[in-house]
Amino acid sequence: MIRKLLRSVREYKRDSILTPILVAVEVFLECLLPFAMAEMIDYINPPQVLGTRLFYFFPHLVGTAMNIEGVLQYAGLLVFMAILSLFCGMGSGWFCASAAQGFAKNLRHDIYYAVQDFSFANIDKFNASSLVTRMTTDVTNIEMSYMMIIRIAVRAPFMLALSMTMAFVTSPRVAWVFAVVVPLLVVAAYFLLTSVHKIFRTVFKKYDRLNETVQENVRGMRVVKAYVREDYEIDKFGKASDEIYKGFLKGERIIALTNPVMMTAIYVSMLLVALLGSIAVVKSNAGIITSGTLTTGGMMSMINYVMQILMSFMMMGMIVMFLAISTASAERVTELLDEKPTITDPQNPVYEVKDGSIDFEGVSFRYSEKAERDALENVNLHIPSGAVVGVLGSTGSAKSTLVQLIPRLYDVSSGSVKVGGVDVREYDLKTLRDKVAMVLQKNVLFSGTIAQNLRWGNDDATLNQIKEACRLAQADNFVESFPEGYDTMISQGGTNVSGGQRQRLCIARALLKDPKILILDDSTSAVDTKTDALIRQGFREYIPDVTKIIIAQRIASVEDADMIIVMDDGKINAVGTHQELLATNPIYQEVYTSQKKTQGGVDHE
Repeated sequence: MIRKLLRSVREYKRDSILTPILVAVEVFLECLLPFAMAEMIDYINPPQVLGTRLFYFFPHLVGTAMNIEGVLQYAGLLVFMAILSLFCGMGSGWFCASAAQGFAKNLRHDIYYAVQDFSFANIDKFNASSLVTRMTTDVTNIEMSYMMIIRIAVRAPFMLALSMTMAFVTSPRVAWVFAVVVPLLVVAAYFLLTSVHKIFRTVFKKYDRLNETVQENVRGMRVVKAYVREDYEIDKFGKASDEIYKGFLKGERIIALTNPVMMTAIYVSMLLVALLGSIAVVKSNAGIITSGTLTTGGMMSMINYVMQILMSFMMMGMIVMFLAISTASAERVTELLDEKPTITDPQNPVYEVKDGSIDFEGVSFRYSEKAERDALENVNLHIPSGAVVGVLGSTGSAKSTLVQLIPRLYDVSSGSVKVGGVDVREYDLKTLRDKVAMVLQKNVLFSGTIAQNLRWGNDDATLNQIKEACRLAQADNFVESFPEGYDTMISQGGTNVSGGQRQRLCIARALLKDPKILILDDSTSAVDTKTDALIRQGFREYIPDVTKIIIAQRIASVEDADMIIVMDDGKINAVGTHQELLATNPIYQEVYTSQKKTQGGVDHE
C-alpha cells in the first residue's frame, strides 16, 4: 500500500528528502543547546567535583578561572546554534509544504486518471459518492499524514532518541527513569492505534453515504420541493450526519486516552528526575564523588531534556491520531488504484470499423459474478449496416443492457458481439467508441456553452457542422432563439434547458461524431411526436448509411423501422417489421392496442 502511494511523490522526491534532513539537523542542534548551556552554567559556577563532567566544547577552559572571554565564547556558540536551528526549521517547513501539497496533487491526478479507465462494471463497484469522498476527504487525510511523516514523525522519535542519549551522557543513573517509561508508552500507543483503525474505516463508509444523500438531494431538488419533502431530506441527512458523529466520537474517545497516559508518564518522569537529580547535585556540591554525581548545569539540561521528551511524546500522540484516520483513507485510495479495468485494449487491436453491421452470437450477460441470473440470455441477432432498428420492451427487459454491449461499455459473459464483422473485444476501444455514438437514457450536458458541449462529439467541428447536426436533431430553432445562440451558457447538468431540449442537444452531439452506428436509448421520450418524426425523417434522408438503433416506449417512434426487436425478461421475444409483429406477436399487439386507446382518449382499464 505504501509503495503504491509513494509512486505519486514523483517530482517532489527532492523536497521529501530535504525535509527530514533539515528536521534532523534542527533537532540535533536543539538537543545540543541544553548541553552547551549546562557547560556555560558550570563554567560560571563550577562544581566542587569538576572531574565528573568535561567541557566538551571548549576543553582549553578546563581548570581556568572564569573570565568574560569564556562566557562570550559560550554565548556566541549558543546564538549560532539557535540561528542555525531556526533556519533549518524554516527550510523544513517550506520543503514539507511543497512535498505534501505536490504529493496530494499527484495522488488526486492518479486516482482521477485511474477512474477514467474504469469500465461501467468498475464504476458500479464504487458509487459516485464514494469516489468523491476518496478523491477529496481521503486524499486530504493522506496529505496531512504525509506532511507529518516527513517532518513531525522524523522530529519526534529523533528528538526522543537524541534527548535520551544526551540525558544518559549527562547522568546515566537519573536517565534510567526514561528507559523504563518510554517502552510502556510505546506499547500503549500501539494498542490505541490498532483499536481505532477499524472504527475510522467504518466511519469513512458512512461518509460515502452522507455524500450520496447530499448529491441525491441537490440533483433532485425540484422533485423534493414538488413533493414538499424537505423535512424528510433534512431528517435523512441528520441521521447520516449523526452516524458519522457517533463513529468519530467513539474513535476520538479512545485517542483522547493518549494524552492523559502520556502526561501521567511524563510528569512521573519529571518528579523522579527532580528527586534523583537534586540528590546528585547536593552530593556534587558537597564534593562527594559517586557514579550518579550531577552538576547544577547538568540538572538544568536534564530538565530541558525532560521537556523535549515530553514534546516528543505529545507529537507522537498526534501522529498516532492522524495515522489511525489516514490508514483507513490510504486503504480506500489504494483500493481504487489497485482496481483493474475489466475492459482493456487487446494486444493487437483493430483500428478500422468497416461498416455498421452488428451481430449478436449466443450472447449471455450478467452484471457481476455474484448475480443470481443473467440480464441477457442466449441472444442471437443480425443487424445489417444502415438499417433502422427499433427496440421495444417493458421496464427491466434489458433493452439498455443489449445496446451497451455494442460500444463495449460492458463485456459479454459468454458469446460474442461483432461490429463490422469483427468481435468488439478485438477493436481498439477509442476506434470502436468513436464509430458508435450513443445517446444514453440519462442525458448529461456539462458546464459551458452549447457549442462547447456539442464539440464533445468532435473537437474540430466547425460552426456550420454544429448547425447541421442541430438541424438534424431538431435543435436549431430553439438554440437560435436564445440571445447568444450557440454561445449560450449551459449550467451544470443542463438544468437551464428543458428535458426535450437537452435530449435534442445530446442527439446533435452524437451526430457530430460521424458514427457508423447511432444508438438512441429512449432519447426522444421528452419530445413531442411531431418532433420525434422529424428527427427520424432527417436520419433517413441525411445519414442513410448509419445503422440506427432506437430504444423507445412509443410504437410511433419505431413503427417505420426496418426491423423491430421485442425484448422480454432478458430475451429476444420476436423480431420483425411493424406489420409482421402486429399480426403475430402478443406483446407487441398489447402495447400497440394500449397506446392507440390512450391516444384516442379512451380508458378501458
